[in-house]
Amino acid sequence: MSITPEKEPLLPRLQVENIIKSIKRGERIDGRGLYDYRPLEVVLNPIQKASGSSLVRLGGTQVIAGVKLELGEPFPDRPNEGVLQVHAEFVPLASPSFEPGPPDENSIEIARIIDRSLREPKAVKLDTLVVEPGKVVWVVFDDIYLVDHQGNITDASMMASMLALATARIPGLVKTETGYRVDNTKQTGPLPINTLVVTVTMGIYGDTIVVDPSLEEEAVLDSFLTIAVDEAGRICGVQKRGMKGFSRNTLENAVNTALSKGRDLIELLRKILNNPGEYMKPLVSE
Repeated sequence: MSITPEKEPLLPRLQVENIIKSIKRGERIDGRGLYDYRPLEVVLNPIQKASGSSLVRLGGTQVIAGVKLELGEPFPDRPNEGVLQVHAEFVPLASPSFEPGPPDENSIEIARIIDRSLREPKAVKLDTLVVEPGKVVWVVFDDIYLVDHQGNITDASMMASMLALATARIPGLVKTETGYRVDNTKQTGPLPINTLVVTVTMGIYGDTIVVDPSLEEEAVLDSFLTIAVDEAGRICGVQKRGMKGFSRNTLENAVNTALSKGRDLIELLRKILNNPGEYMKPLVSE
């Protein structure tokens, strides 16, 4: 469970009351149903010099994920596997609550959720990224940048990361007298993916579940639950945030909701990846 402090937006009492009344009626102040996601927009490979990248807009929340592959050493306890590293940065312009400087607890928490959600179901085939066992492997860097914060950072970051990884290409490799050198002018093939993974984040007020909470709703809801789901319909990660608990029945409803919405998001990922040309729009050249 996470109890990471956050600087929540200060809402007028009338707005808070309207949000609560709407939720109790089974409605949302933006017109959505309790289990509806906000509009989702995707741009594939907006960063041309990255191995893979994507931009995801979830309502007003905007996240860019960039993937880069470099050569490095494997972990001592996993000499026959490549390395996956996930980092998250909250750009100060994304929200008045974000400050310049090193990553804070909130960005570290997001990176850990994404990392665990990818690592547990072995989303990336790390065992195929070995150049020399125990000596040289590919290190996959997944860098997440939050550029606009309007709620539910986790799901937008997970979607952006999965798309960036699934579209990433492994650069060329040149054997030299002293070892190996990366040749970024060539590509040897796609980054091998075992399974697609998504997260479904839900806010909870009493016994009511709210999917994809907006920033205003996050300031009102009691607690939050993020559940990671893969293509096989397996739950591969759970993260609770907030001090208030909830009943077993609410938890069971949240799990069923995550499995159902997770299937929808996985299907959307497949659609995007099967039709990449429809989502290409270079935004950054370097």
